[in-house]
Amino acid sequence: MEEDHESDCFGPRLNFFKVERWYSAHAVIRLGLRIAGLYGRARRNVGRVQVRRNTFVSPRLPHAFHGFTILQLSDLHADMSRDAMERVAELLPNLDYDLCVMTGDYRGKTFGPFADSIAGVALVRAKLSGPVYGVLGNHDTVRMLPGLEDMGVRMLMNETETLERDGEQLHLAGIDDAHFYRVDDIGKVAAPRSDRFAVLLSHTPEIYRQAAHAGFDLTLAGHTHGGQLCLPGGVPLMLDADLPRALGAGAWRHGAMAGYTSVGCGSSLVAVRLNCLPEITLHRLERPAGQ
Repeated sequence: MEEDHESDCFGPRLNFFKVERWYSAHAVIRLGLRIAGLYGRARRNVGRVQVRRNTFVSPRLPHAFHGFTILQLSDLHADMSRDAMERVAELLPNLDYDLCVMTGDYRGKTFGPFADSIAGVALVRAKLSGPVYGVLGNHDTVRMLPGLEDMGVRMLMNETETLERDGEQLHLAGIDDAHFYRVDDIGKVAAPRSDRFAVLLSHTPEIYRQAAHAGFDLTLAGHTHGGQLCLPGGVPLMLDADLPRALGAGAWRHGAMAGYTSVGCGSSLVAVRLNCLPEITLHRLERPAGQ
């Protein structure tokens, strides 16, 4: 499937408007920022990774998991975001969390070599403690799995794990890429019992409808970068995702399901950010007060 995708992007059947073929995009973005006098600021922002905190409250959360904290790292694009990776590595030792999840896009391009990406992820992984779970993004190749799992990242490809604490359980699921290859299988990873609290890891939030119908309580995603280049106030110029803009960054809800879309800690296409600082996120799970 990956080989077919590369053939479609770079072979004789090429569609001119595919981003992968627009080789001048990098130069155009840089030129536009320079003309506006914003390139220096946008380039410096790449390394200004912030720690953001999000609290999710649900009466369905098992009592044993009250206060359980999940660290989310998304969209590392480690080979082209070295400044950000070094900053993340500095921040991690000072954070308290029970579990880390990585929601895809470890590589900068959607094709080609990935050794530098694995090396960049390893820099971050060395600073993580406790269990680490991950899913693939649309920039990643399945060939990266051995390298990621060798460094202790449990990759979930339409797979599930049951987390246990003081005799109670939490259902953790991860789906494969739902943006480029569309090999996600929500039905396969849905919680087997409706009374079990369920968390879904997905690279893209575009599966929000399917996830809500499958009974997930919380979805953690990335992919959008929050637009990466935004107007003042964080208004994105563009989101590379088929979803409402309200779901493009930060906390959101759809029906009974809560969600969070990380703006990511790396940068895509060009290592610049404007009015949208990179982030790593601590999600604290809580039960309602007095319950």
